[in-house]
Amino acid sequence: MHYINDLALMSNSPIFPSVEERIVAFAKLGEHMQRMSYVAESYNDYTSNEETHSVFKDVLSQCKTRNPWFTSDNIAYSLRSWAEVLTSENLNIWIQPYDFEKKRNQDLKIAVIMAGNIPMVGMHDFLCTLISGNRLLAKLSKDDKVLLPYLAKVLCEFEPGFTNFIEFTEEKIENFDAVIATGSNNTARYFEYYFSKYPHIIRKNRNGVAVLTGNESESELNGIASDICRYFGLGCRSISKVFIPNGYDPIKLLQACSPFEEQLFSHFKYMNNYNYQKTIFLMNLELFFDSGTILLKESNAYSSPIAVINFEFYSDPEVLKTQLNADMNLIQTIVSIDNALPGAIQPGNVQNPQLWDYSDGIDTLEFLLSL
Repeated sequence: MHYINDLALMSNSPIFPSVEERIVAFAKLGEHMQRMSYVAESYNDYTSNEETHSVFKDVLSQCKTRNPWFTSDNIAYSLRSWAEVLTSENLNIWIQPYDFEKKRNQDLKIAVIMAGNIPMVGMHDFLCTLISGNRLLAKLSKDDKVLLPYLAKVLCEFEPGFTNFIEFTEEKIENFDAVIATGSNNTARYFEYYFSKYPHIIRKNRNGVAVLTGNESESELNGIASDICRYFGLGCRSISKVFIPNGYDPIKLLQACSPFEEQLFSHFKYMNNYNYQKTIFLMNLELFFDSGTILLKESNAYSSPIAVINFEFYSDPEVLKTQLNADMNLIQTIVSIDNALPGAIQPGNVQNPQLWDYSDGIDTLEFLLSL
């Protein structure tokens, strides 16, 4: 974006900030994101005349105009989630196992092709690229072109040394050393062909899965409901499939989602999808459960359309565990109170990953440090 280039013109030094300086800058960015989450949370009533708040309120307005899925509530949630992990303590814990001294090549240019399904979904790749000491060449999704450039500008104000190493482009990406690309299964095939000669990480579609045991407390069911409904279910970590023990009443799952009904019902794009999917089910004479905002359908598929949650009964936990292990290339996260499931996340935490929770299980920071 132009203002990154403008900032670069003001920078006197092309030297990349030290690891310590990078951590300080990102910790300050985390504090800033916490403050801006309050602005987003009270978007319609916020009247502060402080320039920083006014600028961010304009950013929010642009986001909501460009992408109606990016509601103030979801932007605020994303900002808070990032603010909680972008602390000096967390950043130092995260990088501690890595050997930054072994990095052979400095200032490599990393092309990062970002998705736009939820607010700032490319933030982790942005962070990894810069914290590893590499240049960022980012191609943003048309659905999320505002938030990350704004945060990049703020980061450069905290640490001007970054300004020569961050570039956003809308053109064809060229002259780079490695690539990280996230997209659909269809675009991933294109990425794999086009970027095959470069060191790369290519991410495809994956889905969140929940495994109910039948012993969940009310608060745990509410947590699973949050993992289903947050971001309208658009995140790759969002639960799109629930495994239910034989004899369990699926209606309990819909009842747990009731706190989100008003938010879902008031969103026109979401309800358009709900009405469309419901019409298809009715026309095809398919069986389903209906809460008025969410459709619950028995299916063995992991991926589900917006407003639809797939469910499947199971009888033997060990057989299910074997199935999940075999299908791990389709699964981003597993939510369950069953600690015997490898990597299971406790309900309510799926949209709050730690810095070391890498997408697709691929260690992005190790990849970038080893180039």
